[in-house]
Amino acid sequence: MFSLDWIYYAISWILLTWHSAWDAIGVPVGAALGTNWAWILAIVFLVVTVRVILFPVFVKQIKSQRAMQSLQPKVKELQEKHKGDRETLQKEMMELYRKEKANPLMGCLPMFLQIPVFLGLFHVLRRLDPAKDNKTLYGWTVDQFNSASSAKIFTAPIAGKFGSTADELARLGANGTTVKVIAGVLVLMMMGTTYLTSRQMILKTGWAEDPQQRMIQRLMLYGIPLSLLVSGAIFPIGVIIYWVTNNMFTLGQQQWVLRKYPPPPTQGRTGAPASRGPVQPAKKTGGLLGRKAAPAPVKQAPSAPKVAGPKPGAKPVNPKKSGPAKRQG
Repeated sequence: MFSLDWIYYAISWILLTWHSAWDAIGVPVGAALGTNWAWILAIVFLVVTVRVILFPVFVKQIKSQRAMQSLQPKVKELQEKHKGDRETLQKEMMELYRKEKANPLMGCLPMFLQIPVFLGLFHVLRRLDPAKDNKTLYGWTVDQFNSASSAKIFTAPIAGKFGSTADELARLGANGTTVKVIAGVLVLMMMGTTYLTSRQMILKTGWAEDPQQRMIQRLMLYGIPLSLLVSGAIFPIGVIIYWVTNNMFTLGQQQWVLRKYPPPPTQGRTGAPASRGPVQPAKKTGGLLGRKAAPAPVKQAPSAPKVAGPKPGAKPVNPKKSGPAKRQG
């Protein structure tokens, strides 16, 4: 059976290293405002450590998404060409992705790589029960274990959870109402920040043209935050702190990366090429100093041919007397 002990040892080592660092620089060991800040900061900087390690993968994720967006017109052509032939369509699309070096799975890779970290922290914090016998497991000392098991945030233990039983709360020396209030607020923050991270990415990159990818986007935008309303009840408070901190880090990191690698300018908010309105005729601007331009000359009807004037010295002719000759009676 595959063992995850190496993950538990790695998570424990990072936590203990950061806790020792904050303790060494003078962060109070005791509770201030009902909070043991050295342990809270250790969880926060566990997030920083993991995200710094995964940053190159995150950049590759953005580049892969840009490549996928640029291929959408070609993907649409293949879908029209091989409509009804799903097997050929899949082969052609995989060949297109291989040729253009685009990986559809890269968009989910950073999240998948963080799952072991989340599971490791969940397991380590769940063990912070004073009734445990083997307190030195995963490289902990007895003093470190006792310190972490009594660590609190606003008087709620980081090992407690919304669904903690009365026996668990008694062993942790916690008040059930306080734990539920703090855990409930943190779960709502976890849901909200999870929604915002997905929404930020979709607004910047646009909705996918492919129905399957669009379904994944909708699942990440609405499904995952809603699922946290239920699963958040079994997460230790320390794990929820990790999740919220990770989401806040993601919001800042995505904003920076999306500015550095902006989506193609032809992509609108829906992922489709931005449509332009009808072209309006250019307005006629005036000349210098804003004076109106002279109106175009109106085309006039051709005039009657001019009669040549009298020659110099000739006797003028009276036009009234010039007319048709009178008939003689």
